[in-house]
Amino acid sequence: MILLLNKPYGVICQFTREGAHPTLKDFVNVPHVYPAGRLDTDSEGLLALTDDGRLQNRIASPAGRRPSMGKSYWVQIEGEVTAAALTALQGGLDLGDFTSAPCQASQIDEPAGLWPRNPPIRQRAAIPTSWLDITLAEGKNRQVRRMTAKVGLPTLRLIRHRIGTWSIDGLRPGQWREAELTVNQATPKLVEGSTASRTKHQ
Repeated sequence: MILLLNKPYGVICQFTREGAHPTLKDFVNVPHVYPAGRLDTDSEGLLALTDDGRLQNRIASPAGRRPSMGKSYWVQIEGEVTAAALTALQGGLDLGDFTSAPCQASQIDEPAGLWPRNPPIRQRAAIPTSWLDITLAEGKNRQVRRMTAKVGLPTLRLIRHRIGTWSIDGLRPGQWREAELTVNQATPKLVEGSTASRTKHQ
């Protein structure tokens, strides 16, 4: 089983309660599913959950991920994007404890139909904001935020909108839908099925 959730801002990426933050349990009332990978509490967007440990590892583990399982993010940053900053992001950055792998990065307009964040981002009137679309073939702790900070463009808002071929399209914050999984011999092939398009909001 694969569930696709649009995780809201401020939700802890686990089912166990910690402090006052809401958890996945507040939105997904399905037993025995666990997140495949994580999204920080202050990040939003697409999160895959599954009851299959092997599949969970394949989705979450950068070492075993094929290019089709890359993860794409809409990133609102403080400042104006330069060609030099894009080139640096695309080519890989020395972040101290590791060097980021080459990635796809492009400047975009604000995504159409984007929901307002609650609470709103901090925004300074004298400093413009811009949007990037970044796709990683790896996923280390707070990697996107660290990459944009390295090139002088602090991240204000981070939304994962795609995992492989799965997208956030049609999911409002807190909503989830079930995706279809087909298995081709020993290699899981992950596809979103037209027969699994129902949307839930717990």
